[in-house]
Amino acid sequence: MSTSSVPRPEPTAPSGPLSRPRLPRPAGPGSPQGFLPALALFAGLRFAGILAVILTNELRGNPLVRNLAHSWDSRWYLHIATHGYGHLIWVSPQGAVQTDWAFFPLYPALIRALTLPLPLTPGQAALLIAWTAAGIAAYGIYRVGHHLYGRGVATALVALWGALPHAVELTIAYTESLFAALAAWSLYGVLKERWLEAGTLAALAGLSRPSGFAVAVAVSFAAGYEALRQRGRAPARLWAGALLAPLGWPAYVLWVGSRTGDLVGGYFTVQSAWDSRFDFGAGSVRFLKALLLHGGGVVYPVALLIVLAGLLLFVLLCLDRAPLALVVYAGVLVLLVVGGSGSFSSKPRFLLPAFPLLVPMARALARTWWLRRPPAVAVYGALALFSLLTGAYVTAVAHSPL
Repeated sequence: MSTSSVPRPEPTAPSGPLSRPRLPRPAGPGSPQGFLPALALFAGLRFAGILAVILTNELRGNPLVRNLAHSWDSRWYLHIATHGYGHLIWVSPQGAVQTDWAFFPLYPALIRALTLPLPLTPGQAALLIAWTAAGIAAYGIYRVGHHLYGRGVATALVALWGALPHAVELTIAYTESLFAALAAWSLYGVLKERWLEAGTLAALAGLSRPSGFAVAVAVSFAAGYEALRQRGRAPARLWAGALLAPLGWPAYVLWVGSRTGDLVGGYFTVQSAWDSRFDFGAGSVRFLKALLLHGGGVVYPVALLIVLAGLLLFVLLCLDRAPLALVVYAGVLVLLVVGGSGSFSSKPRFLLPAFPLLVPMARALARTWWLRRPPAVAVYGALALFSLLTGAYVTAVAHSPL
């Protein structure tokens, strides 16, 4: 794998009859051109996803938009935003005492900050933040793709990210879009050697959700590699960024520990009550055994296929010699999904922010688009349709945890 930030050539659109592909010009300074069509495609597809959820709710006699802001974890975030921590406890059917300390603070803090000056309900503020963050994330992903491979691959990367099977969860009151935005721009900071920016955003990502430390690991690994490459003569801003990056996640973990009376282990005790812990894949093996013996309807087999696809895409990302920061970031998220316990139906959502996994597919789609456009249109159309149907089903029909 390579840490080079030099753009790699990819074929771009021919101006006339199909001939030899032309190489794009390297990305220059400033904002890259051509991002508006990519963002418009992303926004249009995600808006269609919201409409699909509303239509499904109408057909099933459900409130039209309530599950966009009040599904599963969303209710916990809204309660924290309104009342603060330590006021919501749930005893599961298995007797586990689940508390709101399991949920990281950045998203509910933003919700509260938005409702104070604006006439918005917490649910409306949560959706506004999620939708805005999704757009910011899409633009950050475009910048990463454009920096490395040019406009065609960047557009394909954003298009594929918006057409993931569970991409509807980027536009409900969940933390995935916020985490993805912070991760994308932090990784872009690494690629551009803006270490202070990368470290600050990584620290914020660590406050956004339990897997947020993946960004800090990626930034720290990339900074360490660069320091070794420069034989310790790296600039001070690199060391500052590397020190900033891991501060967010342990700060919240220690705060929870101080509230529970067990500074180091308190947070992990809280997460264990939610059946959320790293068990080296034991839970995944039990799930696979149960699925083979008893079946699992629609949601769980699809979740398994998505996780397996994530593993395959990670292998392809490594073979593609992607920059170290992208590989480490995606690898940590894949490791947490495969090696962590918890409901398997939620694992596709945990992979949503792992956009580097889509880089090999984006490169292939960009080449196919210019050389054989009808097959590319058909493949992407099928992916988009599957995304809309899956999003509507898991949000408005299925009763499995999101």
